[in-house]
Amino acid sequence: MKQLPLDIVPPPPTLSNFVSGRNAELLQTLDNILMAREHERFVYLWGGTGCGKSHLLQGAASACKRNDMNTLYFACGERTSFANGSEADCVMVDDVDRLGADAQIGLFHLYNRIRDEGQAFLLVSGSVAPAQLKLREDLLTRLAWGLVYEVHELTDEEKMEAMKNHASSRGLALPQEVCDYLLRHERRDLTSLMAKLDALDKYSLASHRKITIPLVRELLQTTS
Repeated sequence: MKQLPLDIVPPPPTLSNFVSGRNAELLQTLDNILMAREHERFVYLWGGTGCGKSHLLQGAASACKRNDMNTLYFACGERTSFANGSEADCVMVDDVDRLGADAQIGLFHLYNRIRDEGQAFLLVSGSVAPAQLKLREDLLTRLAWGLVYEVHELTDEEKMEAMKNHASSRGLALPQEVCDYLLRHERRDLTSLMAKLDALDKYSLASHRKITIPLVRELLQTTS
C-alpha cells in the first residue's frame, strides 16, 4: 500500500477542549476568574507530568487574548526573565520549579508588583505543592498566597471515555482494543491521544479501511 504522509499534530490547547475528569471545580474556577465572575488574582496549579497543567495555562492564555487582554506566557527555564511581566493583564508561569536563582528573584518581584500595584491575574504551575518546591522561601510564600489546586491526571477509564466521545463526534466507531493499544504503546497524555485519533480518521478514510490495530501500526510507522 502507498505510504500516506500524515502529521500527528495536536489541536491548540483551550479550556473548552480540556477534559476535566476530577478537575471540574478547577476548570470552573478558572472560567469564573477569566469571565470576571470571581476576583482571585493568584492561582497555583501542581501535578505530575501529563496531567494537563501546561494545557490549562496555554488555554487560559488563549482565553485572555481573545478578550483583548495583554497576556504573557512563560515556559520556565534556568534564565527566564520576568522584566516585562508587570505590564500584562494576565501572566502564565509554567513549570516554576525549573527557574534558576536569578529567575526566582525576578518572579518574586513580579508577585510583589502585582500585589501592590496592579490588577493582573497570575497563574503558575509546578510539579509539586508549594511547600515541597525547592525554591527560595520568600517565593514559596508568594506561591501559596492565592488558590492552590492539584491537577489530577485522568484515569485510564476516563481517557478511554474521552477518546470514544471524540471519535464519536467525528463519526467513528472506535474499537475497545484500539483504545487499549494506544494507551499501552503510545504517549498517554490526552492531547497526544486525541491527535492520533484525528490522524487515524484521515488515514482510514484515505486507505478505505476500518480502524483496527494493524491500521494503527501502519499509521505509527508512517509518521515515525
